[in-house]
Amino acid sequence: MKLLVAGDARVDAGKTTFAAGLLAALDSAVGFKPRAGNDYWYDHDDAAAALSDGRLYGKDVATMAAAGDTDQPEETLNPVHRLWRPTPDRTGMLGEAGQTFLIDRVTTPEGLLFVVNGVAEREGLLPNRVAESLPLDDAPRVETVERFNDVMTDRYLPAFERVTERIAATTPAVVESYADIALPVAGIDFDAVAVVGPTRVRLYDGSRYLKAHDVASGSVREGQLEERVDRVVEMIEPVSTHTLRPLDDDERGDSTRIADAYVDVYEALLDIALTDAPAARSR
Repeated sequence: MKLLVAGDARVDAGKTTFAAGLLAALDSAVGFKPRAGNDYWYDHDDAAAALSDGRLYGKDVATMAAAGDTDQPEETLNPVHRLWRPTPDRTGMLGEAGQTFLIDRVTTPEGLLFVVNGVAEREGLLPNRVAESLPLDDAPRVETVERFNDVMTDRYLPAFERVTERIAATTPAVVESYADIALPVAGIDFDAVAVVGPTRVRLYDGSRYLKAHDVASGSVREGQLEERVDRVVEMIEPVSTHTLRPLDDDERGDSTRIADAYVDVYEALLDIALTDAPAARSR
């Protein structure tokens, strides 16, 4: 069984809380977050905690690792992680307004690869703590989009292919997307999809969601590699919509309590996933 948790808001949609409860509600489930990122300023405590161990990962994947049934490290469950910093009145090398990517961590068969934004480093935007905590001496520096694309093709895409293989070989698997991206990894036939937003979650049949994503990806109007959730779900109706009650800090910090709080929603999601045998589906 493969379940996708996506969000209908760029930030604070509640994806990770929902995914952690779902992992706790399932038996022997493993959670994956193929791509993630955090901000050295806004998520400083999380970044500092990882850097203190000479590592780079975020709170989301750590939460999913703790809630699931796995001994795989965060770097395996989340093969690509990006660290940002706010840069007001500045456009980053990748065209990001008001923020600049500093460094990526990519999990490869040979170990961890760090990719440094050479422009940010040269302009003094790379914090000393980051430079001192990670093995960056031999890390590739990228200073142009063209160079960055070359590194992505050579190292990032194989990393996504490997995590796709791991997801395919894992059941049950819960995959969390990032921001409001509809599909974080290609090649997985999801049985059901939960689109989480503030106060509600909409549940979709996996095959219909994937077909809608294929249509959106072929749209001339969009013309982008990564489709937003809103473009996909505007083409299909949810199987059901559920209200999510707010959880206090203690509840959010305990995946079993999240599972209890949202038990009816998780049961509805599993009913959708089990309605059609995966082998009978086609995209």
